[in-house]
Amino acid sequence: MTDADRIKYLRIALLLVGLTFTFGIWPLGIVWPSGCAWHAGGQSLYLQMIIGIYATLGVFLILAGRHPLEHISLIWFAVWSSIVHGGIMAVQAPVYPQHRGHLFGDVPVLLVAAAVFAILTPRRRARTKTPGPREVLG
Repeated sequence: MTDADRIKYLRIALLLVGLTFTFGIWPLGIVWPSGCAWHAGGQSLYLQMIIGIYATLGVFLILAGRHPLEHISLIWFAVWSSIVHGGIMAVQAPVYPQHRGHLFGDVPVLLVAAAVFAILTPRRRARTKTPGPREVLG
C-alpha cells in the first residue's frame, strides 16, 4: 500500500473513530451497558468521565483527519492509549463476572481502532530540512 493510500484510509478511519468516540459512547452505554459501561444501574460518574475524555479525543481525531501527517503524535497517542485501556479492561473483565461483556464490546473496539491507526499511519514522511538547535545557535 502506498503512503497516499494509507493517508486516504487513515483519514477515513480518523473520521469514523472520531465520530464514534464523540457521539457513540453515550448511546452504546445505554443500549449495551454490559459491553460498554462499567457501572451499569443508576447514574455512573465513571461513564460520564469516560464520555468526556473520549468525546474530546474524538473531536481532535476528526480534526486530525483533515491533515493526518500534521497530527502524528495525536494518532500515536490514540493508538497507545487504546492499547493500554483495552489491555487493562481485557485483564480485569474475566476477573469480575459482571464485566465479561466488555471482552465482546469496548475491548475489541479499542484494540481494533489502535491496530487500524497503527497500520495506516505512515512510518516516515518526506520532511524539509529543518535546522536543529545547534545550526540555529551556531
